[in-house]
Amino acid sequence: MKREKNMLDVLIIGAGPIGLACGIEAQKKGLNFTIIEKGVLVNSLYHYPLNMTFFSTSEKLEIGGVPFVSHNAKPTRAEAIEYYRRVAMKFELPINLYEAVEDIGSQADGSFQVKTSKHQYHAANVVMATGFYDEENPLQVPGEELAKVKHYYDDPHPYFRQHLVVVGARNSAVDAALETWRKGAASVTMVVREGQISERVKYWARPDIVNRIEEGSIQAYFNAELSAITPHEVEITQKGQRIKLANDFVLALTGYRPNFGMLQKVGVTLDEANSMIPTYNPDSMESNVPNFYLAGVVCGGLETQKWFIENSRAHAPVIMKDIHAKLNPSA
Repeated sequence: MKREKNMLDVLIIGAGPIGLACGIEAQKKGLNFTIIEKGVLVNSLYHYPLNMTFFSTSEKLEIGGVPFVSHNAKPTRAEAIEYYRRVAMKFELPINLYEAVEDIGSQADGSFQVKTSKHQYHAANVVMATGFYDEENPLQVPGEELAKVKHYYDDPHPYFRQHLVVVGARNSAVDAALETWRKGAASVTMVVREGQISERVKYWARPDIVNRIEEGSIQAYFNAELSAITPHEVEITQKGQRIKLANDFVLALTGYRPNFGMLQKVGVTLDEANSMIPTYNPDSMESNVPNFYLAGVVCGGLETQKWFIENSRAHAPVIMKDIHAKLNPSA
């Protein structure tokens, strides 16, 4: 491929921890690159609950060789945001924030034209490092569009003296249920599709939620689903029985998914029979579309528990090594 004057060597989509790690590696290789992000820096982390604590220790979240020092072994959301902001400043990474991708297409020479809400880019290579937290898994029940339904939880205060239903049984749902109950919600009811609280819930939180349910402080409907939402009630279906509850808010913490639409737009093959996992070469992280790379959680499709910051940091040097070799075959 001929490298044109105004063509980027690589455009990185997503300024989360893995996108930043890719930028750092691109900088080390002397590549001409830009990072674009539709929201704020580390947008996904920013939308985590305000009082969230990471399951991992701080050193497992480090990128670029910059030490991550936290007050406790497991850092908080606020400490992580501060850390990644300092990393971006230290390396002076070229990051364009509040810039969403609107269209992306491959060219005859294998490069890409990417149109965003602010600019248009021509890039020899594209790395998609968008994570999965931007698109929620819908409930697909009547009333889901009501303003009382939230797919993200950040703070317990809005639910003080309110009747709250929490849908889900993993970490985010458990954290929300416990915190809102402790901060004075009128009632907290969990609706769980499975027969118990997930075994994957943080080891210190699972006994807490189980005890609160057993003592009746938090109501839980297992093997159940939310079947309808109205302005002042919800309907729960459990073993064929329909139950109506007075309700002010619904926290639908049912998980999130990668931006499959963008992948399909480019031509990346998704394995529909295997959790929508995209096709890529694990030795280079290049997808089935030449010069289009995948990094981070997006590689797992719907298996969002497969890749984390800790184990996908390694994608960055692999990708940039491959891109550098393509652009500099004589090196």
